[in-house]
Amino acid sequence: MEIGRYHWMYRSSRPHRYHHVPALRGNVSPLGIQGCFECCIKCLGGVPYASLVATILCFSGVALFCGCGHVALTGTVSILEQHFSTTPTDHALLSEVIQLMQYVIYGIASFFFLYGIILLAEGFYTTSAVKELHGEFKTTACGRCISGMFVFLTYVLGVAWLGVFGFSAVPVFMFYNIWSTCEVIKSYQANVTVPGDQICVDIRQYGIIPWNAVPGRACGPILENICNTNEFYMSYHLFIVACAGAGATVIALIHFLMILSSNWAYLKDASKMQAYQDIKAKEEQELQDIQSRSKEQLNSYT
Repeated sequence: MEIGRYHWMYRSSRPHRYHHVPALRGNVSPLGIQGCFECCIKCLGGVPYASLVATILCFSGVALFCGCGHVALTGTVSILEQHFSTTPTDHALLSEVIQLMQYVIYGIASFFFLYGIILLAEGFYTTSAVKELHGEFKTTACGRCISGMFVFLTYVLGVAWLGVFGFSAVPVFMFYNIWSTCEVIKSYQANVTVPGDQICVDIRQYGIIPWNAVPGRACGPILENICNTNEFYMSYHLFIVACAGAGATVIALIHFLMILSSNWAYLKDASKMQAYQDIKAKEEQELQDIQSRSKEQLNSYT
């Protein structure tokens, strides 16, 4: 029996050859598994950062709009009941509409929470497929159809949120008019020739309460006291924040629309390239089969 560096031999066995194993570099294990650093880099490469930023912006905007809008609507009803419409029947319709809007806010928050997660997941899937992080890139007609559906739905939601953004600016305009009138009353307190009692704000002209509502308006010191209440201060600033949240949501949806459009365009082009590569591979395989058959025929003749 002889024992060497690369092989040994037994009388009744076949020789076994051992090849030189190269030295390991970096964090690669002997089994060929990538190290922790390479895995982290690969995972970070599959993160859709644009979709992630758009999702965070969308969640923040919807949260600000829904949370601040809900509290501001409650404060608005309290101000109307205490100072502008003391009869409950005069503002009964307005109370029902505000209550309905609060329920709609709950639905908007729930829907966009799910929709944002779905768009983020679609961004992860598309990014991973494009960069071929989990195998060979493949695209199907169903996947392209789903991407196109998300593009259309996001466009519709963006147009709808533009309307919401414009609608949320209406209470800001109303509260700003009341606040500016109160500032005028404060500036006229030092001027005896211009009494502050003649400066009034009539809520009935905005159409939110009927014209037969009592008192319907506030003048002079009464209006100034309304502006000094905590409910007015909170409702005014919460409506401003809600309007800003609606604007942030519009920007997030526009961002999502650009991302989805680019992903859909890439998937469409990649599908054409994939079809071309499949045809080319099929032709090359057929050519190899023809060459192999011709060689077999030549060998049979010889």
